[in-house]
Amino acid sequence: MSEKKMTSSRRHHLKSLVLQVAQQWLEKEKKETAEAKEAYMAEHCPAPDMVGDQATLMEYCKKLHAAIDQIDEERYDIEAKVQKADKEIEDLKIKVVDLVGVKKPALKKVRMSADAMLKALLGSKHTVNMDLRANLKQVKKETKEEPTEAVGDWRKNIEDKADRKKMFESS
Repeated sequence: MSEKKMTSSRRHHLKSLVLQVAQQWLEKEKKETAEAKEAYMAEHCPAPDMVGDQATLMEYCKKLHAAIDQIDEERYDIEAKVQKADKEIEDLKIKVVDLVGVKKPALKKVRMSADAMLKALLGSKHTVNMDLRANLKQVKKETKEEPTEAVGDWRKNIEDKADRKKMFESS
């Protein structure tokens, strides 16, 4: 037991060391990005020159507004290109899915009665009983009584039919 506690405490110690190193790296990365941002701003956006009369300051403001307008137009154009590319990518993804098709998993056989299936689909709302024979009407079988005359002499029936045949042949 003491070995397990030692190994778990050692693991805990190693994890804490790893977390400390990771935290130091994150802090260092934050400092580097802040320094890079300051260097970029110093290079591309020099401090404004506020020396001069009102006319020169107005001219400087007009130049700044023109630069802002140009940057906004470029940003708008780039956003439009990105949206168009995203739409094309989405269309291509849909085409790929259509060409490949969606693979349906093999269905497993499940033994389930009709009542259990309806209960699973409808939940507690299921009150229908699938015993279909219970809903059928009871019908009594009627026995047909055949006329006794038909049981008579079969030769007589043949003679009657022969007479009918002659009747049709003569007309």
